[in-house]
Amino acid sequence: MKFKYLVFTFLAFLMTNEMSAQFERDSNLIQLSGMILDGSNEELMPIPYTNIFIKDSGRGTYSDFSGFFSIVAEKGEDVEFSAIGYQTVIFTVPDSLTDQRYSIVQLMTQDTINLPEAIVFPWPSREHFKQEFLAMDVTAQMQQRAVASLAEDALARMRNTVPTDGNESSDFYLRQQARNYYHVGQTPPMNIFSPVAWKQFFDAWKKGDFKRKKEKEKKKQDKPKNNALGF
Repeated sequence: MKFKYLVFTFLAFLMTNEMSAQFERDSNLIQLSGMILDGSNEELMPIPYTNIFIKDSGRGTYSDFSGFFSIVAEKGEDVEFSAIGYQTVIFTVPDSLTDQRYSIVQLMTQDTINLPEAIVFPWPSREHFKQEFLAMDVTAQMQQRAVASLAEDALARMRNTVPTDGNESSDFYLRQQARNYYHVGQTPPMNIFSPVAWKQFFDAWKKGDFKRKKEKEKKKQDKPKNNALGF
C-alpha cells in the first residue's frame, strides 16, 4: 500500500512539472504580425513576398502581396527579414512583453549590387568560331527546311497548337506578378501614348492581321452547324 502511494505521488509530481513547463512555454509565445515597407523613398511602399525566418526555432513564413505577415514567435527570439534587392534586417522580439500579441512596422532599405558584365561564347575564341562557321555545310535542302520551319504561318500554327509546359506557365505568372508590383501605388501607363505600341499596331495593319481575323470570324459564322445525327 505504501509502495502504491509513493508511485502515485511520483506520477503526480511529474504531471505537475510537465503542466508548469507547458504553461511556461505557452506564456512565452506571442503572435507577431505587421507590415514590411520600403523605407528607401519618401513614399512608403509595401514589399511583397518577403522571407521571414526565426533563427532559433527554424520556422518561417513570407509576407503577402500587400506586405502583411503573421507568425508565432517566442519572446527574445531573433526574426530575420530578407528580400531580393533589399538589405537583410534582424528584429529581436522584446522579452518584457506582457501581451500575447505584438505588431510592428518593419522598414527595409534597397541594396543595389552592380555585377560585372559577362559575355558567354559557345567557342573558346572568335577564331574558333570563324573556323567552325566557315566549315559549316548548309545544303539547299536544309535551307528550305529552315525557311519552312521559320515561316510566319508555321510559327503561328505552333503557337496556337503546342500547349505550354510548367516552366512557361510559371514564367508567365511571375511576369504578371512583377508587372503588377512594378506599378504598385501609381497609375499604369496607357499604351495610347506609347510609340512602340503604335508601331506594333501599324505593322499588324500592314501585314493584314486584322483582316485575317475578320475573315476567320466570318468563316466560323458561315460554317454550317451539324445536327446531332451528323448530317
